[in-house]
Amino acid sequence: MARNAEKAMTTLARWRAAQVQEAGGQRERRPYLASECNDLPQAEKWRLQIVREIAKKVAQIQNAGLGEFRIRDLNDEINKLMREKRHWEVQIKSLGGPDHARVGPRMLDQDGKEVPGNRGYKYFGAAKDLPGVRELFEQEPPAAPRRTRADLMRDVDADYYGYRDDDDGMLLPLEQEAEKEAIERAVDEWKRNKEENKDQETTEEENIYPEDPDDKRIEDEEIEKPIETSHVAVPSQRDVEEALLRRKKQELLEKYGCLDVKMEES
Repeated sequence: MARNAEKAMTTLARWRAAQVQEAGGQRERRPYLASECNDLPQAEKWRLQIVREIAKKVAQIQNAGLGEFRIRDLNDEINKLMREKRHWEVQIKSLGGPDHARVGPRMLDQDGKEVPGNRGYKYFGAAKDLPGVRELFEQEPPAAPRRTRADLMRDVDADYYGYRDDDDGMLLPLEQEAEKEAIERAVDEWKRNKEENKDQETTEEENIYPEDPDDKRIEDEEIEKPIETSHVAVPSQRDVEEALLRRKKQELLEKYGCLDVKMEES
């Protein structure tokens, strides 16, 4: 008791008591429930006081050096004040005051972006970089748009099916050249095997196919056949229209020509 009395007699305590006395008595405390206040000016006063406290704590939470636990406590206090502010705004509206929830600005961070959150709980300042919080707001890359069957068929044309790829005259010479090289390799291999096995043969091989003097065969190496490519003319729309017109004219000539002949005979 003596120690408390000594504290009360200090200069600071006396100065504070004099300041309270000049203000008109004890400092008025904010009601715990907004519904307990039925005076519109008082409700506006308490709402403004809460807004100032929120601004003060938001400025404090920007400091990442406060530590994880202090930052989490500040973020919880800010969210608690935000809920209390909404209660006062509802009470002000019920007392006939302005609708602050509708005309009030959105909560923005220091970068001018809307404060991220989930289910009404917001994260301010350094709280957004806490472990486990950043992963909540990392947006997944958008999925690639799924192409429909019509989109796939739009790119399919005659080249897709290889229409007339062999008629360009480029593939056939390459095949002939590859065929000659394959024949030459086969002949060289046969000659090499024959020379290796020559010492092991006891009798000479007889030619069971004697040469025929009347044989007029010509080898491909002596005379090269010309490259023949078959080009099928694909009629255009104009060709089809002209053919139909000629056919119609022919039918009309046959029809009315027969009538003229009959009339002349009669």
